[in-house]
Amino acid sequence: MKKNLVYIQSGGPTSVINSSLYGAIIEARNHQDKIEHVLGSLHGIEGLIYDNLVVLDEEDNEQIELLKQTSGAILGSTRLKLPDDYHHDLYFKIVENIKKHNIGYILINGGNDSMDTCYRISKLCEELKLDVKVMGVPKTIDNDLAITDHSLGFGSACKYVINTVAQIAIDARGFKKGKVHLIEIMGRSAGWLTASCDILDEKYRPDLIYIPERHFEVKEFLKDIKRVYDKKGSVIVALSEGINFPRKVTSSSTDGFGHVQLEGVATELAFDVEDQLHLPYRIIELSVPQRAFVSLISKTDEEEAINAAKKALQCALNGETSKMVVLKRLSNHPYRVDYQVESVHLIANAVKTIPDDFLDNQEHMSKSFKEYLSPLIKGETDVIYDDGIIRFAKFKFIKA
Repeated sequence: MKKNLVYIQSGGPTSVINSSLYGAIIEARNHQDKIEHVLGSLHGIEGLIYDNLVVLDEEDNEQIELLKQTSGAILGSTRLKLPDDYHHDLYFKIVENIKKHNIGYILINGGNDSMDTCYRISKLCEELKLDVKVMGVPKTIDNDLAITDHSLGFGSACKYVINTVAQIAIDARGFKKGKVHLIEIMGRSAGWLTASCDILDEKYRPDLIYIPERHFEVKEFLKDIKRVYDKKGSVIVALSEGINFPRKVTSSSTDGFGHVQLEGVATELAFDVEDQLHLPYRIIELSVPQRAFVSLISKTDEEEAINAAKKALQCALNGETSKMVVLKRLSNHPYRVDYQVESVHLIANAVKTIPDDFLDNQEHMSKSFKEYLSPLIKGETDVIYDDGIIRFAKFKFIKA
């Protein structure tokens, strides 16, 4: 009997999160003997809870193709954490809508916390003996998902960060006496994205790079700033938002998973630069564009995002559940990966930090890190513009 597929986007978007959705829709067309409709759950798991599902089969082919150059999560996202108690009313609503819409397959595209949701839904279906297969598709610009070689969205985010930082450096170093440029880059517990700047030529790379994996002391930071400024007349600093030092985060908001919002590290350190070193500064928060800049999508990233979703659906159709697609690197020269699956329970809420062999010294990453990163940022995508404005997908969102 045919069943419906539900696709869920969750957590922070990436520039290729919609490419994974594209991959699932395209792959579903090859299995019309098993899949009746492809449904989208609006605003993550909330759509499945509150019966807010749309029929993606009804969208125009042209708009589906444009998913590959559409930023943000087109279905909407969420950071809702499901309760520990499986008798909670939210689970009853999920089960009710699974039965109502004849759902047999659920794909959840997200990061660490989203894989927790994937695990909980798969366990719920297993305990209630519901014939529903639940699979995870990896996604996060932070690249901190366990087991997988890298996460989808990371390569494109790196490409944006690397090229943006290089242009900031060129601008800043055009002055004989310039400023201390503090560039804040995303990365809560792992500094993968900030570390990517190290791949740049010495002319364009930051003078100083600070990531959560390395011990950080404000006193030493200020010494580094003064040393570089005295020598060069300006300083380019790349800062992970998650570097660990005493900070004023008590009044910061937290998400559903209890994560404190860490934005503002550059601002706090800028006060120290001004008060103690009396140097001029400029604060640059790369913020949302680093995860949503479709003009700098890596071709490698786009292709892998599509292929991972296809693999997840194929596995679900073959009866696998409670697993996430992981990428296993086979070689760097030429670059090749294999798409495999691992238990989502091993991935949910785990964090992969930069290994020691990727850390060279306090200011540089190792050669092996650069060999790891280089293939992930390669290749360009063809972006369609209308009068200079990127053409984004526009869905009709016909309710299921």
